[in-house]
Amino acid sequence: MQSNFTALVSVQRWFRFQRILFGLILVAALLLLTHLTQPASGVISPIRLLTDPFLQLPTETSVRVVWFTEFKGSQHTVSYGRPRRTVVAATRQLSRTREDQHSRVGAQIKDGQVFQHPVQRSIWRHEANIEGLKPGQRIPYQVTSGREDGKAVTSQIFTLAPKPKPNQALKILLTSDHQLKPMVSANLQKVVETVGSVDAVFFAGDLVNTPDRASEWFDDNRGNAFFPTLQGRANYRLNQTRYTGGALIQSAPLYSAIGNHEVMGRFSETQSLNDQFGDAVPRDVVERQYQKRFGKSADSAWLKNHSFNTETYEEILSLPESPSGGEQYYAVTFGDVRLVVLYLTNLWRTPSLDPHDKGKYQEREQDFNDPSQWGYGQHIFCSIAKSSQQYQWLNQELTSRDFQQAKYKIVMFHHPPHSLGENVVPPYTDPAQRIRQKSPTQIASIRYEYPPSEDYLIRDLIPLLEKAGVQLAFYGHSHLWNHFKSPTGMHFLETSNVGNSYGAFLGDKRRSVPKVRVSSYAETGNPNGLNPILPTSSPLLDETGQPMPYIASNETTVFSIFETQTGTVRSYRFDTNKPASEVIVFDEFTLKQ
Repeated sequence: MQSNFTALVSVQRWFRFQRILFGLILVAALLLLTHLTQPASGVISPIRLLTDPFLQLPTETSVRVVWFTEFKGSQHTVSYGRPRRTVVAATRQLSRTREDQHSRVGAQIKDGQVFQHPVQRSIWRHEANIEGLKPGQRIPYQVTSGREDGKAVTSQIFTLAPKPKPNQALKILLTSDHQLKPMVSANLQKVVETVGSVDAVFFAGDLVNTPDRASEWFDDNRGNAFFPTLQGRANYRLNQTRYTGGALIQSAPLYSAIGNHEVMGRFSETQSLNDQFGDAVPRDVVERQYQKRFGKSADSAWLKNHSFNTETYEEILSLPESPSGGEQYYAVTFGDVRLVVLYLTNLWRTPSLDPHDKGKYQEREQDFNDPSQWGYGQHIFCSIAKSSQQYQWLNQELTSRDFQQAKYKIVMFHHPPHSLGENVVPPYTDPAQRIRQKSPTQIASIRYEYPPSEDYLIRDLIPLLEKAGVQLAFYGHSHLWNHFKSPTGMHFLETSNVGNSYGAFLGDKRRSVPKVRVSSYAETGNPNGLNPILPTSSPLLDETGQPMPYIASNETTVFSIFETQTGTVRSYRFDTNKPASEVIVFDEFTLKQ
């Protein structure tokens, strides 16, 4: 009897223990869930790093290590090498990162659930310069951030190296237009699975969609923000398969060009970030307005707030600088490559001719008599005309010793000079405003023309690059893959079908161009003369079974790798509808010296 009672008590105690254990697990799960879904006002997740560290600005003996937290903390350090050495990082707060009603962060999974207007999000950037490195040597490193409560958060161990020496065999990822699009995580995961780690990432613009929205860089709750996808920490479901992206930039430097999605428009504390992004105004227009109103010139900060800016992009990244362009355009030697990065992009606007749309070809009818609401068409952010500072700097760079002695000469920018995509039309030139009056006080229409003969890329830039012996112009913007080659042997590669596509226009497929201007703007094909090159192997087929000279797909994702040992650019494709399928090399070409 006593033994039965003892057994019963033991069973009761066991079930009580189980209930307590289950309760503790449930509490822990709820706390974790609360932590993961806490909204982005103030400090969101003080118990972790906001990003893994990543590499910037390597030299022959040094490299920068950068990471982000949502706490200011203290004693942010990098430990590296054997024996271990420690460097203290410099810390500063990002000035414009915000969340708004369109963010997907924390508990907000639909518009306006948490935020009804833009809210400042406090994010701190930490950067340490690791010096005394030896060329060709890769060493381990780890970052640590001290919190205000005295505890510390430490990253995993990664590896770093200084700038590679000439003749060192390198694999460089050529990519662009991520913008949190559906296939990006799968794309970058397949990069690592296919070619392993890379030595650098060349990114031809459009890193995110709205650059001042913090979550697009760090922790969009759909799982495919910029840093997670490039650091193998994404969590994105596509066709019932979860993809993590690729751990790339923790151990390889990132070089990027400014795309139209790195540029914010006029600053506002109430207008949504989407609206601010699309509300850019030409700087010379704002300067004239200020001069007329106040009788003096405006300072640069005022001009940026009332026209457009790349502040968040430049605060997040550490890039090489040029004397006239700063981080906006620059040149750098990386191993055998001389990479020239240009600021070539304009404000994208709709091609619609609906009277209620502020488009690339017209102003809205309701804004005719209010110039403060004019959009000024698809205006250029930084000129590349022959008279511009950027052109003059480029002309000097192309005659420099560093450029001329480089084995491989690559120029990277965002806007396409040759393309089958939508965005190669209209021509890349300043919009010519045409105002038609009904009467002396009443406007009938405001239109914008883009004369093909004044396309700055075709008229001014490309002849300069060809004369200088550039082997590859690499760009994006139209979210497709196509390849062209000029009679002089210069290659043009648009490899931006990474996360999605907006289509290619060849044969019967027509672009949206104003019908009254069909003779001026190409509805189909490459408007600038070169024919697209058919992939060298395994091209995709059209509906009739014919091979296509492009990839413009929302199921097949593309990445390209430049291998400096042979000078070969290989392009790979992966069918996201078939997760178990192989990655296929479908095109390759070699840069001739």
